[in-house]
Amino acid sequence: MSILYLTALELSAAIKEKKYTVEDAVKAVLSRIKESDGTFNCYITVDEEGALKEAADVQEKIDNGTITGPLAGVPVAIKDNICTEGLLTTCASKILYNFVPTFSSEAVINLKNAGAVIIGKTNMDEFAMGSTTETSHFGPTKNPRNPEHVPGGSSGGSASAVAADECFFALGSDTGGSIRQPASYCGVVGMKPTYGRVSRYGLIAYGSSLDQIGPLCKDVSDCAAIMEVICSHDPKDSTSVKRDDNDFTKALVDDVKGMKIGIPRDYFKEGLDDEVRDAVLKAVDVLKEKGAVVEEFDLSLVDYAIPTYYTIAAAEASSNLERFDGIKYGYRTEEYNGLHNMYKKTRSEGFGDEVKRRIMLGSFVLSSGYYDAYYLKALKVKALIKKAFDEAFSKYDIIIGPVAPTTAPKLGESLSDPIAMYLSDIYTISVNLAGLPGMSVPCGTGKDNLPIGLQLIGDCFNEKALIRAAYAYECAGGCYHKNFGGKDGD
Repeated sequence: MSILYLTALELSAAIKEKKYTVEDAVKAVLSRIKESDGTFNCYITVDEEGALKEAADVQEKIDNGTITGPLAGVPVAIKDNICTEGLLTTCASKILYNFVPTFSSEAVINLKNAGAVIIGKTNMDEFAMGSTTETSHFGPTKNPRNPEHVPGGSSGGSASAVAADECFFALGSDTGGSIRQPASYCGVVGMKPTYGRVSRYGLIAYGSSLDQIGPLCKDVSDCAAIMEVICSHDPKDSTSVKRDDNDFTKALVDDVKGMKIGIPRDYFKEGLDDEVRDAVLKAVDVLKEKGAVVEEFDLSLVDYAIPTYYTIAAAEASSNLERFDGIKYGYRTEEYNGLHNMYKKTRSEGFGDEVKRRIMLGSFVLSSGYYDAYYLKALKVKALIKKAFDEAFSKYDIIIGPVAPTTAPKLGESLSDPIAMYLSDIYTISVNLAGLPGMSVPCGTGKDNLPIGLQLIGDCFNEKALIRAAYAYECAGGCYHKNFGGKDGD
């Protein structure tokens, strides 16, 4: 079996047993990228020299016992909106085409301290605004399961890199489903942690009250191990929460007997493809057979989630993106007449259409005369959505539903109809509005060999319940590298 087909935990164990070296792993990934990334376009930047240098350093630390953790020596890809010291970080935008951070995000620092080796920065929707990874200034990423289709977004490059074996795991960010939806489309595991569980320091903000860094990986065990590494209290992030329950691998137990699972009727109404509905309900039946107690209920407010999310996210985006003006860093227009003209031309030329659309929408809902009618009302609905989830979690341990209404659409279909692209987030955005943890686990395939994801939603800081249920399902056969890769016998 090829080294590339190992999970992150399997690879690290094999390195410690001296079956492979860290350099072997890094070279295998770099070779795979050279072979396939011309097709899939998962990466914006590949740091070959830096990765090989880091591999030698990590190998020495493994050999002398300095680094002993479960991710030691494992090559990882980082979404290109997460800062990496000395390594280009563009947010897939022309306006940051030359930005090299002088510091790393806390999540990246935690990974490096654990011995993971950064391979490069993955493609994404520009400033994380999109659901297909087609709004990138550096061209669209393609789905390794079927290159005629999108990988999802905005973390499509990270999900695609894992699915294409161009890394062993990756970091993404999730503002309205941007980890879970591409994980579903590409047939990998993805988790959006509780808001505040992972430091946002070094994550270039889209919607500050919604953004969260999380892992994309091959199986649930990898997810638990990565979460243990990246979750930490960070005084540099005012929203970071100090917790002492980050031992997620303890939740890797094949036992859901007595677990109460809620199935929202609202998630299975008109608009959901039959093949997605069938796959999700079949996965629920697996958990029911293993002893879980399953019950349908009405979640309510689902129809209000999309307008609420896009009002709040666009408002925060218009504020956060004010800093990109051609003065401090990044792109500046070549010809301009005066300061204000330079601002206008730089931003007009530097931002793509989708980013400009959301900046204008955000500026509108925050403007005098419209603030109360739109933004303030959206904040009130957000509170009602959180209350609805609180009521649900007083009865259920976890909630299960689909990740997206369909499998991955074809390239070009979504950009021609932005409203349809926004509607594809209907099952994921409520999780961000309520600050909850959510997870996507592969549960089947539809037509054209396109994966289908099962979404598990938990109460705040209850990621362990999601990991426990996902692991139990995986033990019953719902595993990425067995179900979709067909690699165990290679």
